[in-house]
Amino acid sequence: MTAVLSAPGAVVETYQREGVVLVPGVLSAEEVAGVREAFTAHIEADVSLGFDDGLPEGDILRRYPRVIHPHRRTELEVGRLARRLMTDPRIIGVVEQLVGPALGAQSMFYFKPPGARGQALHQDNLFLQAHPETCIAAWIAVDDCDGENGGLVVIPGSHTIQILCPEDADPEESFTGNTVPVPEGAVRLQTEMRAGDVLFFHGSLVHGSRPNTTADRFRRSLIFHYVPRASVEVARFYLPLLAPDGSEVLMAEAADGGPCGEGWSSEGH
Repeated sequence: MTAVLSAPGAVVETYQREGVVLVPGVLSAEEVAGVREAFTAHIEADVSLGFDDGLPEGDILRRYPRVIHPHRRTELEVGRLARRLMTDPRIIGVVEQLVGPALGAQSMFYFKPPGARGQALHQDNLFLQAHPETCIAAWIAVDDCDGENGGLVVIPGSHTIQILCPEDADPEESFTGNTVPVPEGAVRLQTEMRAGDVLFFHGSLVHGSRPNTTADRFRRSLIFHYVPRASVEVARFYLPLLAPDGSEVLMAEAADGGPCGEGWSSEGH
């Protein structure tokens, strides 16, 4: 993904220009293997940690559901692992280069096994509702990923636009129901990442993923969202926030936002 792959020392410049920057090799092969094995073993033994997206019977993502906020489950190995990496200086250090002092707001783990649908184009701050600043994601590749197994698609430069109104997504392509219109003239860039690479991107960046069309390749990812300390509110779903020293921090609750975005209702979840 040469359009947003940063040369050493150009991370901030690339992020400011494109809204997204790739930092390769943040986690070692041994570390990322430990993440992969811990989360996969846990969900294969117990799917109750997964988030219920109301998926139909027979959907492979019911067998491998996404996990939201594992860092809050410190009684579990995967929870302790997520919490430690969420505050790891190699990750939050880059976040703070890009947005200044920051607080952890969300951890997520996506499995995306072979045959799984993708996630339609969206903007993260629709869900987090961080104001007046925006959130930033650190998307860690846990497997090598590309277009075939559903690696992220990003629209560089789209971070400069406002949050867009969602539309209905194609249910054949996306397990989530909403998408956003692609800005006129925008270029969709298919990312290619190696396990251990981290993609950092702005909360307004339009991004998503296509289905995993391979027969035998997972596309697992560990994702953290952060908000600048300069934010004054965030959606209630993300409170309390996590400081780099491991302490928990509260701020005012935004009126909207949540795991399914603005206007989300608890009915059926």
